[in-house]
Amino acid sequence: MLAYKILRPAEWARMQRDGQTDGAPVDLADGYVHLSTAGQVAETLRKHFADEEEVQLLACGEGSMAADLRWEPSRGGALFPHLYRPLRMSDIVWTRLLRRGENGHETGPLE
Repeated sequence: MLAYKILRPAEWARMQRDGQTDGAPVDLADGYVHLSTAGQVAETLRKHFADEEEVQLLACGEGSMAADLRWEPSRGGALFPHLYRPLRMSDIVWTRLLRRGENGHETGPLE
């Protein structure tokens, strides 16, 4: 299974430079890296990234993160994957640049 992280361009550039990230300000404040399932990505984009022209969608392999991944209730009581360590470049299976269009950010097929 894949879990997804959405980063703003500057956050993605820092991750590429450093080889890992502790996440966005919300991740730092909460003490873990917020991830989404394929079914949760669209709402995460609408709720937290609607004003961003471009974002980077990172598909992350759950297997490499399993020991540090917890499924916890969040938005509407749904279980979300939360990573309790930095997200590493080695966790990423693929990335996709998402540009905001008339209907928001189109992800294309996931999983």
